Amino acid sequence: MKLLVGTTKGLVVFEEKDGEWSIKDHYFLGMPVSTIYVDERNNIWWASLAHRHWGQKLHYSEDEGKTWPPVAPPKYPAGSLLASGKAAKLKKIWSIQADGKAGGKGIYVGTEPGGLFYKPDLSAPFSLVESLWNHPSRSDNNQWFGAGRDHPFLHSIEIHPDNPDHIYIAVSCAGVFESKDGGKSWEPKNRGLIAAYLPNPDVEVGHDPHMMHICKSNPEVIWQQNHCGIFRSTDGGENWKLLSDPKKVPHYGFALTIDHDNPDRAYVIPALSDEMRIAPDLALRVYLTEDGGRSWEALTKGLPQANCFDIIFRHSFDIAGQKLAFGSSTGNLYLSEDGGESWNCLSSSLARIDSLCFIP
Repeated sequence: MKLLVGTTKGLVVFEEKDGEWSIKDHYFLGMPVSTIYVDERNNIWWASLAHRHWGQKLHYSEDEGKTWPPVAPPKYPAGSLLASGKAAKLKKIWSIQADGKAGGKGIYVGTEPGGLFYKPDLSAPFSLVESLWNHPSRSDNNQWFGAGRDHPFLHSIEIHPDNPDHIYIAVSCAGVFESKDGGKSWEPKNRGLIAAYLPNPDVEVGHDPHMMHICKSNPEVIWQQNHCGIFRSTDGGENWKLLSDPKKVPHYGFALTIDHDNPDRAYVIPALSDEMRIAPDLALRVYLTEDGGRSWEALTKGLPQANCFDIIFRHSFDIAGQKLAFGSSTGNLYLSEDGGESWNCLSSSLARIDSLCFIP
């Protein structure tokens, strides 16, 4: 098994052999690797780089990292305008997701400022999904807006495991949207979510999901870590239920991962608050629910419980069976091989970790 770790100073590949984990390779040394994705259909590795001076770059590897050909990143077509009336330009690639078509190589990419792009194969260019970009809610009273960024950003793309035309996306700030026709049309799916920072917390559009996952074994169940709490839907996103208490931990945070074989099992790693993005009580804790969010258990064995300032970003937490891994803003990488009961620090000397994923 391998673990790909995207850091602000390159992509680091850890490998497990004979029960021991060690660094096998590293790529893009010194470069900020912001998003890592592995297409399970064909084992193509994708890496997006967020260069400060040269902008967004996108690479793929069909030989497990030996070569990394570049591809032209998404580009907003002429006439694509922001709410301000300025021309839209790619600021960052936030998410990459296979299109779900068996045997194919098509991918979706979510961007800032709030675009969804589709690439049907490795040689074809990206095209903007115009139906989402031109959704009435984007231009209607600025219901799409930045959350800690200048612009909205599309960070979660989920494909229904039984139907590649059934797509969910999550945008900060706008909310969750669903398409059942391959992206031709979109409907907001935010009933039950709370936008506590707005005059009307029950708005249809204007919510701030931080991370969203659909359960592969039961796709009616969808989880999200939201700016305003932890939410779960059991009816395919039609209704959301708040699972957390604003006065307790866990509540606020970014990182969420779920057990795809058990729709009632999920993990979150909380932060203290939006204003104070540090570990609550300066103690690093992973929280587990096994009853659909009715109760949460703190998992702490092997994790620092004092003077810890780590924050875990939205794409820096992954699961593969009983193995879990997460990376922090301070370059610490933690691994559990027993479902979170105990943790080991694989490295404390990496750069800031922005994304990671297991490869079985």
